[in-house]
Amino acid sequence: MRGGGGVFDVTLDGKLLFSKHKQDRFPEPGEILAILRTGKGPRAVSGER
Repeated sequence: MRGGGGVFDVTLDGKLLFSKHKQDRFPEPGEILAILRTGKGPRAVSGER
């Protein structure tokens, strides 16, 4: 299926955990699970690479 530059955001309880737009990439395999397990997502929110 062809994409059109859409939004890929992962949120939990209203908190942004990962944003494809801010990171300019899709998450690595297991990255979202790691964020959920640790409860830390500042890297995703701040847009750091």
